Amino acid sequence: MAAIEMQHQAFNPTLTTTQAIMPEKPRVPIVAHIITDDDIGVLKGTKLQPINLSRVVKLLTDPHSPMKDLVQVFKILNVCSDRVAGQDEEPLFEKIICDILKICSLPFLKEKSSDELVFEQIVTESVSQLGYLMRVPSRDIRKQICDTLVAFYSEKPTNQDVQKLQATSLSYNKGVIENSDVSETLVKSLALLEKDVDIKLAVLNVLQHFSKGSDKNCDQMLRAEAATTVCSRLMDPDPTGQLLFRSVDILWNMLENGDQGQLAEQLNNLTCISQLRDAFVYQLTQSYSHYGRQLRNDLLVIAMLVAAKCPNAPFVETGFAKQLTLFATFQEVKSHNALVKHLKLMKSHEDFELKKLLFSILVTLSRDPSVVPVLSEGHLMLALFSFVRANENTSGPREWTPAQFEEIQLHAMSCLCALVPLMIEDYMTCQGSTRLLLLLEWCVGEEDFGGHGNSFHGKGGRGNKRGQMRHCLRLLRSVVSTGDEGVLQDLSDQGVINQIITILKNAIRSETEDDAVDIEMQSDMLLILSCLCEGDMHRKELFGTEGVDVVIHYLRTNSSFLNSGLGHHRLLLSAVDCVWCAVVGCYITEDYFLEKEGVFLLIDLLEVCPKNTHNLILGCLLDLCENPKTIHHIHTWRGKDNCSAAHLFCDIYRNEEKDMGVKRDKDGAIADITKPLMGALQEFQGVVPLPASNPSQSIVDVSENMRAKLYSLFCKIGWSDLSGLTVEDHVTLVVLEKYLDFKMGEVWTEIIQELHAENVRPVTPDMEAIEAISRGIEERAKIVAGTQYELLEAQQNQDALDEQEFYAEIRENHRQKEKAMNDFTDFVARTSNFQLLKAAKKRQALSIEASLMGNKYREQENFHETELKNVHATMGEVWTEIIQELHAENVRPVTPDMEAIEAISRGIEERAKIVAGTQYELLEAQQNQDALDEQEFYAEIRENHRQKEKAMNDFTDFVARTSNFQLLKAAKKRQALSIEASLMGNKYREQENFHETELKNVHATAICNKTVAVESTPLSLTGGPLAKYDPKLGTTQSRKILKQKMTTMSSKK
Repeated sequence: MAAIEMQHQAFNPTLTTTQAIMPEKPRVPIVAHIITDDDIGVLKGTKLQPINLSRVVKLLTDPHSPMKDLVQVFKILNVCSDRVAGQDEEPLFEKIICDILKICSLPFLKEKSSDELVFEQIVTESVSQLGYLMRVPSRDIRKQICDTLVAFYSEKPTNQDVQKLQATSLSYNKGVIENSDVSETLVKSLALLEKDVDIKLAVLNVLQHFSKGSDKNCDQMLRAEAATTVCSRLMDPDPTGQLLFRSVDILWNMLENGDQGQLAEQLNNLTCISQLRDAFVYQLTQSYSHYGRQLRNDLLVIAMLVAAKCPNAPFVETGFAKQLTLFATFQEVKSHNALVKHLKLMKSHEDFELKKLLFSILVTLSRDPSVVPVLSEGHLMLALFSFVRANENTSGPREWTPAQFEEIQLHAMSCLCALVPLMIEDYMTCQGSTRLLLLLEWCVGEEDFGGHGNSFHGKGGRGNKRGQMRHCLRLLRSVVSTGDEGVLQDLSDQGVINQIITILKNAIRSETEDDAVDIEMQSDMLLILSCLCEGDMHRKELFGTEGVDVVIHYLRTNSSFLNSGLGHHRLLLSAVDCVWCAVVGCYITEDYFLEKEGVFLLIDLLEVCPKNTHNLILGCLLDLCENPKTIHHIHTWRGKDNCSAAHLFCDIYRNEEKDMGVKRDKDGAIADITKPLMGALQEFQGVVPLPASNPSQSIVDVSENMRAKLYSLFCKIGWSDLSGLTVEDHVTLVVLEKYLDFKMGEVWTEIIQELHAENVRPVTPDMEAIEAISRGIEERAKIVAGTQYELLEAQQNQDALDEQEFYAEIRENHRQKEKAMNDFTDFVARTSNFQLLKAAKKRQALSIEASLMGNKYREQENFHETELKNVHATMGEVWTEIIQELHAENVRPVTPDMEAIEAISRGIEERAKIVAGTQYELLEAQQNQDALDEQEFYAEIRENHRQKEKAMNDFTDFVARTSNFQLLKAAKKRQALSIEASLMGNKYREQENFHETELKNVHATAICNKTVAVESTPLSLTGGPLAKYDPKLGTTQSRKILKQKMTTMSSKK
């Protein structure tokens, strides 16, 4: 209640204390007037609205403006701007606008961290409004806008001590500028400021800050064609000298951070190129300060960008190309032009960079054919070749230092690599071949020179001449790659082939490990030899056997080096290309190459090298096959796992078709008989009607893959009698053999489809021919597919037979094991059972008796006579026929003839008997030898079985004795009995259990003249202590030895 009373008192200050404590009286309602004069329209004049002047005062005096107030602030700015733009007399609101803009240069204040995101769109639009204020025709306002934007974008915010508020960061401010379109607006405002240099410089200053390190701002500026706008006014009058500097800096920033192509397109016009030319010439001839030289080089870099991105830029039309040629050559080629009369380039870094930039931009301009005559007229080739000479360790006072000369020298030779193919006549005029060969001779000579290797071109050349040699070989490679016969003949006449081969031989003999620069130079030398020798028999003969030895060495390159990253793959390809161009086609070098196993090396590379090298190697092999000796080498080659060359070629063909996406089934047979050779890409592209001069897809396919080369290669080595081929290879060969037919069918199919696509119907005879060709193509494909399936079916049958043979071998192995087990069981039974032993002896005796057939074998029923009766020698047959004819004709010879005939007959019979006897002796000797061999074989088998059985029995007995004490005791008892039985002297034959081992009345034949006996004494089988019993020691001595051994064995156990 007390609080209520105090509050009531506060609202009614006139109440006294007495009234406060008196009881409350009923209040009388008071009725106020609701309708005013204003409502009924009685008042006259304009109504004055109340204005919150405190907020305006705070805005103009307080440097802090919260982000939520930006909308009202910029509404005030827009209203004031409209008032300023509409006044004809003295502007009353300029001061207010400038004060508000000064406040806007400070960072905005945020109450929460989320204010940056909440008010981001508002802030971005507000900043864009600053750019729109450039429409106000007031220098002070425009100047203040520029100052505000620079401060807001680049100045670090000062510490603002404001309660419960925090300033935005500089990165946030930059992001706001990038998201707004203020950059684009400022670029467009430059068109309004052509006469006001100060404001124009202020705007350029803002754009300079905006374009530095901001890709978005540069893109916005380029969308507003800032490059054209800025560059077209480079040479406007400017007393301060800042216009050119700031304009070039803006262009440079857009070059670094913006789209270079868009920048070059905007500068690709006569106005901009002319402005760049005038600015460059002015800075080169009139400015001598360090700042001016840097600005001059920057202008040249911008011009180079335009030349690189726009080859058709008007450098020739504006005369800029001719002036650049003059400035690049005036030191080496004397000129009377007034521009260079008093011009001198010193040793400063800026002048040194200018020299290299001039050479570079001329090389870039040379892509335009209209520039080449300008370069030739300016003697650029002569100026560049003035640097192709031996280096010196000292220099004159007005010359480049040795390090600078070396860098310019290497840069000049690099430029010559691009210019010589375009200016071959100037090259011959300057005697370029002689200069290059002299420099190459100096590079491999003994002259003392240590390169500096400072530049990119001097890589690997510190302390040596490798930089000069590397670029000299590059230039030679560029010269010979032109294929100009005059240049090639000039080089050949000066002995370049022998010179390069000598250098390569020295490089091969060098013991130092090659780095990337060495490998590059060797590759270039091989390519130079290839270009020189290609298509010229005389130069191939100059290449000779020494050159073959060199390429053979490089063909032996270890394949593991190909992935080293040093360029061995390029060196290897250069070696193969050198073989193709310098060896193939000359019988002398070809024969020597084959003698050095060059074909084997090429196929080895084909096996281990990546797929992208196969095309070159196969082409080289194909041309080598023109020599008949090569075929034998290909057939002889064997690779990994005894792989043949034909198998390797088939494998390459399959991989090629796999990469092309040709339809094949899982076994490699044709899957689509209508498209036996078509790849996935060719099928996807389909048939497109083309002019007759353009090759179709099927024709282009021949040169795009290796299938045609493989087909030609098999045509050389043959399709049959190829060793080392699998069924898969034969399936592949069936398709490859019909490659030409299938390709011809593919061409005809394209013709038919093109006619159909063009709605052209051939005449009836042509239509019938086309239909016949189509049927022939399908039939040929069906035949090939059928052959493939037959091969695959035959392979499946062969696999089934092999499987059966394998299982039969397994069964035979099991049978042999069972037989060995049965034989062992039988042997154990014979040695442990006397009755079985007797039965075995009986069977053995019967076997021996059966082998002794005696001389009565001729009386057997199954005896076959080996002699043929009435068989005589040729002479005997003649005389016998004569006698029989005389007898048949009743003719009796005279007595001397009759005696001679009888003597001849007797001689013939005796000779036949002697021959027959010799035959029987030979046959009998062979039978005896076979019987002896058979007996030794079976004896060896029995001995092996006996040894195995003995070892198994000994091991089993040993295990039993060591694991069972009762068995050990029984074994000792049997051992004692065996020893006692073995020591019976000569009375053992009188015992009851003695068994006679000799079979009486048994006679061996001539082939088995031995006594067969079976050993029944277990002494040699058990291998006991008396197995080595010596009868010479006697029974007593033997017993002593036995006791000692038994005692020793007992103690060990």
